[in-house]
Amino acid sequence: MSSGTRWHGPAMARLWGFCWLVAGFWRTALACPPSCKCSASRIWCSDPTPGIVAFPRLEPNSADPENITEIFIANQKRLEVINENDVEAYVGLRNLTIVDSGLKFVAYKAFLKNSNLQHINFTRNKLTSLSRKHFRHLDLNELILAGNPFTCSCDIMWIKTLQEAKSSPETQDLYCLNESSKNIPLANLQIPNCGLPSANLAAPNLTVEEGKSITLSCSVAGDPLPNMYWDVGNLVSKHMNETSQTQGSLKIINISSDDSGKQISCVAENLVGEDQDSVNLTVHYHHWCIPFTVKGNPKPALQWFYNGAILNESKYICTKIHVTNHTEYHGCLQLDNPTHMNNGDYTLIAQNEYGKDERQISAHFMGWPGVEDGANPNYPDLLYEEWTAANDIGDTTNRTNGTPTTDIPGREHLSVYAVVVIASVVGFCLLVMLFLLKLARHSKFGMKGFVLFHKIPLDG
Repeated sequence: MSSGTRWHGPAMARLWGFCWLVAGFWRTALACPPSCKCSASRIWCSDPTPGIVAFPRLEPNSADPENITEIFIANQKRLEVINENDVEAYVGLRNLTIVDSGLKFVAYKAFLKNSNLQHINFTRNKLTSLSRKHFRHLDLNELILAGNPFTCSCDIMWIKTLQEAKSSPETQDLYCLNESSKNIPLANLQIPNCGLPSANLAAPNLTVEEGKSITLSCSVAGDPLPNMYWDVGNLVSKHMNETSQTQGSLKIINISSDDSGKQISCVAENLVGEDQDSVNLTVHYHHWCIPFTVKGNPKPALQWFYNGAILNESKYICTKIHVTNHTEYHGCLQLDNPTHMNNGDYTLIAQNEYGKDERQISAHFMGWPGVEDGANPNYPDLLYEEWTAANDIGDTTNRTNGTPTTDIPGREHLSVYAVVVIASVVGFCLLVMLFLLKLARHSKFGMKGFVLFHKIPLDG
């Protein structure tokens, strides 16, 4: 027997797992900046010696920086700047703390890619000014700025406005230095010509029909003079805007029903803050829906049939899937402004590699024109095709097949014509007979009359 111990099966797997774990910690430790400690989700730098002079970054061969959710920095007197690209790799960052350090400047776009940030603490640093542009796109739960030597100016009035707008009674003790280097409570700060802007949206009735166009107008005011822009969210319809310093217009073209209920805002923004005026868009449209639910795995292909023929879908008749839940699909066949021409039998066939299933429904959207009860009067083909042509739906070919139309006269007209003709013939005959009788009275043959009937003796 060998003096060495042999490793087999689970024991060998555990050994390899332990080696990978150690290698992972070693790799993270090598990638962590000096004077900092790192884990898979956290970076903390609190050792003042030797300290850091730049915002901590993980090495390229380190664990994924998007997994970092918290960065804690303290006692770093030589850390003065956060540049635009210092924090961009930490897209999962939620908590950023820099306290008791030398931070003096934060770039405008430093947190542009950190949309998950919720808590920022810059307590007791060297900040003299800070723009609201750093944080305007963030949904922060907490921004702590106490203990910084802010300069009393319009640039920090937004912090006062933010404090006043907070619903929580807990406020920070914030101060700024005036021209006499005297500490002024930020709550008491008054700066001439430095206030919130205003936006006023002049909109017509925003209840419009699908396919129409509309123009909105907006005016803004404030000191400092605000910038103006439109916030249209995820508006589907084509739109264009024209904006000057204090006036602007937004034109929405060929409005889609998909935009019904969406909010459109005119926004005015300056150093102190922003104001907006909003309206909701209501789009009237006529859509019908034949709802369905399909289950299948793999996802089945769907095909609609109309009266036994394949239904060619278009922007006016199309399948919409509204909710997908694992292998279940909920949707409808959407029809825009259907008429009596769309009445009929609709069949949905769902098919994948394991089989198919189908269901049929008879749909009645609108009654036939001219029929009070709306039932199908079984018009002749010619009349049906004329309705089709008039409505520009389906085949407009005139398939004349000899079927009589309502232009053929009825029997009552024929009877009137027959009576008139017979009366005319009888009258003409009477006139001829009177003429002949008169002629006979003056005849040279001495005839006394005209023989109509000649009696023939019966007995020879």
